Amino acid sequence: MAATKYIFVTGGVSSSLGKGIIAASLAKLLQARGHRVTIQKLDPYINIDPGTLNPYEHGECYVTDDGAETDLDLGHYERFLNVPTSQANNVTTGRIYQSVIDKERRGEFLGKTVQVIPHITNEIKERIQILGKSGDYDIVITEIGGTVGDIESLPYIESIRQLKWELGKNNSLVIHLTLIPYLSAAGELKTKPTQHSVKTLMESGIQADILVCRTEHTLNDDLRSKLARFCNVEQEAVIESIDASTIYDVPNLMLKEGLDTISLKKLGLDDTKVPKLTRWNEFLTKHKNPKSQVTIGLIGKYVELQDSYKSILEAFIHAGAENEVKVKVESIHSEYISDTVIENQISKLDGVLVAPGFGERGIEGKIKAVQYAREHKIPFLGICLGMQMAVIEYGRNVCAFAKANSTEMDANTPYPVIDLMEEQKSITDMGGTMRLGAWECTLAEGSIVKDVYGKAVIEERHRHRYEFNEAYRSQLEEAGMKITGTNPNTGLVEIIELPDHPWFVGVQYHPEYKSTVANPHPLFVAFVKAALTYSEKK
Repeated sequence: MAATKYIFVTGGVSSSLGKGIIAASLAKLLQARGHRVTIQKLDPYINIDPGTLNPYEHGECYVTDDGAETDLDLGHYERFLNVPTSQANNVTTGRIYQSVIDKERRGEFLGKTVQVIPHITNEIKERIQILGKSGDYDIVITEIGGTVGDIESLPYIESIRQLKWELGKNNSLVIHLTLIPYLSAAGELKTKPTQHSVKTLMESGIQADILVCRTEHTLNDDLRSKLARFCNVEQEAVIESIDASTIYDVPNLMLKEGLDTISLKKLGLDDTKVPKLTRWNEFLTKHKNPKSQVTIGLIGKYVELQDSYKSILEAFIHAGAENEVKVKVESIHSEYISDTVIENQISKLDGVLVAPGFGERGIEGKIKAVQYAREHKIPFLGICLGMQMAVIEYGRNVCAFAKANSTEMDANTPYPVIDLMEEQKSITDMGGTMRLGAWECTLAEGSIVKDVYGKAVIEERHRHRYEFNEAYRSQLEEAGMKITGTNPNTGLVEIIELPDHPWFVGVQYHPEYKSTVANPHPLFVAFVKAALTYSEKK
């Protein structure tokens, strides 16, 4: 009998049904019952990781403490479970094939012909079981990216088929997330797409143990009975996943449907313990019953796709609930910021957040937004590139550094207040080569951030190549900018503040990655509180 139990989550009919949210919700319920749970994502694309993918293409690239650039679903896993993920929690087809090819080059296959079966599938099975074999978890939930029937997903489906057989009875189960569309012309829900999806899965040798059905309307008993009969599952294993007002409702909805109970039964585990969701429901109550509202501008160049800033948006939800405030996020495209946009939108904000990003497009708009927030005393938070824009704006407009810039945008700027990190200058490969993962930062006494964090040394996650140029530090400080956070080993400037401003903070790291329901990030909590104070004074 395997020491660790495995749950596999597949998807059918349509993409974007929310496999990650269902996986995270089930994990939350199992964790609330006392089980040690983690979640991993298997992505079928051939990129080694999403680090080089355009945000329009893939959404946010999430970063773990150990420096893995991963799928944004890992952010959901951490936000729900309040447990850090790692390199082992995200596997791509590119990484699988690279590992197998490297082994072949080293001669590890002893001259055999390298094939999808068994070599690729063996590699996938090994990756799936790394977390389980660590001894740290009772249950590992594995989300398979893509949709059943996709060519890209076939090796993963075959690996699951083999692994279910190898693990033995009651040690694994498959949850299939599918769509029950509603045809308004007929006035009814249709089960046929789900039947075909389950049939496609069965043709690959896998019988779904549980069906989770995304739907806009309630599933009645007749429809559940029909699904059970035609999809070869028990009726209690047909789970309704109705559209919710917030993703944070889903654990409670799945609890009501009994997803955790049926999962535990099928894994041969005790299902009598009642999940404790006290802290979770306290958060939900505050989130749904705010006492006031603030409007914060998110200044970025990928605002058309909300997933590009997923962790920031979720961090605002956490911080808003903590302050019992509804945070209305107004997305403002930095490429199109003009005097009219400043007058009609930015001037009316309670707070300004300048978002991370790369490249020259939209930079001048971000600088204009920083300038307005600084001069009009609007609470400001700059993250990564946003912090760098604050340094450039201050250099240009306070220090009179004409055409100050980052060498990322202008290699010939006369005042490179932001410059390529020294260790980055010899790097040619783009993937996985940035300054990544958690790094220490020492906070200055009497600073906003020292008060916010309540300690002298913090650890935050990074993803950047450019940094504050130490050559201009003394001039910027003499002009009034305060350096309030530095890396204790390298001296890298991590945080800047403006003492003559009520709340102006720029950070080189990404605080949004570490905000969870159980632990809202203190920097976001303080920023929202500052926005509320500003709003009340207006």
